[in-house]
Amino acid sequence: MTTRLLFLAAVIVFAALPAALAQDAGLTLPKTVQAGQSFAVSSSGNGTLYIIGPGQVLKKSVRLREPLQLPAGSLVNAGHYLAILASDSGSQSATFDVLPSQNPARISFLAEPSRLPVDLSDGVAGAVYVFDRFGNLIVNPTPVSFELSVPSGTPQQHSVVTKYGAAWTKMSTTAHEGIGSFVARAGDVSVSRSVYQVAGDPCRLTMTVQPSRQGLQLQTDPVRDCSGNPVPDGTIVSFSESYDGGISTADVPLKHGIAKVDLPAHRGGLLSVASGVVLGNQIRWEK
Repeated sequence: MTTRLLFLAAVIVFAALPAALAQDAGLTLPKTVQAGQSFAVSSSGNGTLYIIGPGQVLKKSVRLREPLQLPAGSLVNAGHYLAILASDSGSQSATFDVLPSQNPARISFLAEPSRLPVDLSDGVAGAVYVFDRFGNLIVNPTPVSFELSVPSGTPQQHSVVTKYGAAWTKMSTTAHEGIGSFVARAGDVSVSRSVYQVAGDPCRLTMTVQPSRQGLQLQTDPVRDCSGNPVPDGTIVSFSESYDGGISTADVPLKHGIAKVDLPAHRGGLLSVASGVVLGNQIRWEK
């Protein structure tokens, strides 16, 4: 409530003397101030000083030719400010800008996706916004480094410079599954996100067939992706048998890296295996 009343009082003073506010040069202060930085204000008269800006209103008493020192932390919100000195003899005004600090203190880091297949070019995207310790977006160009540490091999690194406070990059996953660490760093501040690299689609799918009590038992070799990583259990493998114009099919999840199923035995039947879009070997049963 106090801040609102101060703001209204300053606006009333400003509205009452529009001509003087625009032209009086008796109020002296820096044209720019860094957020949180101390600075001095001097004037050619006595009165009450109002400083109005984004989310902040200050009220201070000033005396003729005695600089008013505003301590560090007085103004922390970046933006355009208006200073008004109200006195019995009239009013003085000046405008100035509060700029973000140039020292990164916080990073907002978005990395996606958090789970993706191995060996995927430009598969991981990272974007950051860089803020100072007061929460102001640092709009000046600021170096940012990205690093993707992978389960095996050399970490990938990419350095960029922010544009209007933002920076972004893309990274490729490696050929090995596991949990990687995606780190963004600006100055002494860093933020880490986990990236889980999982096996890709099955590759080089192979099965064997042997007689069983139910007819034939079809079983895959350990199923791996094209980089040699074991495909996760639960991945569906489809078996089929074509014979005399008929067909038998079965969908089986991988268990301990393999899939197996029993199908009826038909002389001359053609046995096939597939998973997703990957086709495995075919076997014709002649016994």
